Amino acid sequence: MIFSSIEFLLLFLPVFLIIYRLFPDKMKNGVLLIGSLIFYALGEIGYLVLLMVSVLINYFLGLHLERPPRQKGKRNQQKIKHYNRKRRVIFTAAVAMNVGVLVLFKTVMDGSTLPLGISFYTFQILSYLTDVYRGEQTRERSFIRFATYITMFPKLVSGPITGYGQVREQLHKRKFGLDGLQAGLKTFTVGLAAKVLLADRLGLLWREVQVTGFESISTPLAWLAAIAYSMKIYFDFYGYSLMAVGLGRMLGFELPENFRLPYMAGSVREFYRRWHITLGNWFCKYIYIPLGGSRKGELRTVMNLLAVWALTAVWHGSTVNFLIWGLLLWLLIVFERQLEALGAGKILGIGPMRAIPHLYLWAVIPVTWVCFAVTDPYQLPIYLGRMLGVTEGIRVSAGDWLRALETYWYLFGVGALACTPVLHKLYRRWKDSVVVTLLLVALFWLCVWRLQVEGNNPFMYFRIY
Repeated sequence: MIFSSIEFLLLFLPVFLIIYRLFPDKMKNGVLLIGSLIFYALGEIGYLVLLMVSVLINYFLGLHLERPPRQKGKRNQQKIKHYNRKRRVIFTAAVAMNVGVLVLFKTVMDGSTLPLGISFYTFQILSYLTDVYRGEQTRERSFIRFATYITMFPKLVSGPITGYGQVREQLHKRKFGLDGLQAGLKTFTVGLAAKVLLADRLGLLWREVQVTGFESISTPLAWLAAIAYSMKIYFDFYGYSLMAVGLGRMLGFELPENFRLPYMAGSVREFYRRWHITLGNWFCKYIYIPLGGSRKGELRTVMNLLAVWALTAVWHGSTVNFLIWGLLLWLLIVFERQLEALGAGKILGIGPMRAIPHLYLWAVIPVTWVCFAVTDPYQLPIYLGRMLGVTEGIRVSAGDWLRALETYWYLFGVGALACTPVLHKLYRRWKDSVVVTLLLVALFWLCVWRLQVEGNNPFMYFRIY
């Protein structure tokens, strides 16, 4: 089951919210846990047991990872030393087990049977275990609260990746009321519209190009389709993240922001600080900083970045195109770091020169997304060759890009506007007005009508993760 489906919108969600409202606060975690397991089972019942076993094992492992309190005395110090050795062994085994299961499904089993959401809930488990082991969080003694944290359906299958410290207090006590329900529903509707009315519609152009064949498209059409895919993946995942945040708000949770206008960035490095923020923060906290971050010289920093982007690529998929995508982004970020060291930032911050970083970003990001999208290693150079005009076309239809533009121009226009702060500022200012409320009601039912007529289109990240 996915958020952008008739079954979820008109059946599961309203029924669950009614039941959730009827139970007292002290029982809401249990209701949310049961509802989340039902949600997961309706989407992929075959791996429900794997999810439940993973939650159970990691709950018990986490109970043995908490740092002991400081004590004086030689005898106590010996006990603490022995306990810490035991903790280290348990933590190492726990990390190896969780990572091993994830790697097994992503590589050995070729990703074709990848359990729904395994990458996301595994990273959340690893963050919890690591934080408890480091002493940044105390262990959670309640199995219900721990299981609810891992399986909470708003973030279970595609994030946002949420640290336990971000929701711990809300799992113990939270407010469920009409204000949160209304605010959450509005945020959810904006995300639903981004997914159904923008991402799904823009994705049609990319699908048409695939059917036509990469050899038979003109260079302008190759760029248009790449831009369409860039917008599709943004509004698809951004839309999902907004829906997740909205659902969390309805239930009394404040889930973390996952996107911050990435296409307004002026560099690839800044782009990925704004894109999938929770994943970037996870890699920074648990991989980049432990490796030394940027504290041990430029060469070490570059190698640390390589490690992060190689792991990011593997996390997204096991095919070679993801590795190409990750390495290309690493090269671009290293290139930007060298330009910055030479003082290019000062020059590009003067007058009209300020536009150059944005033009650079809008030129390179569609190229990187093509590397992400085209999984066939033989077709990828063909598409890139058509974009750059260095690969000869076969039976290319003259004016194909004009016909595409005539069909999709309004979607490109709305999509481009939605990538800027304009609509965000207008929404924040007027979201509580009657006009915006009525507009959101209309958008919600327009999305329902679209889904009824055309059927639901699964989120792209469901298929990847």
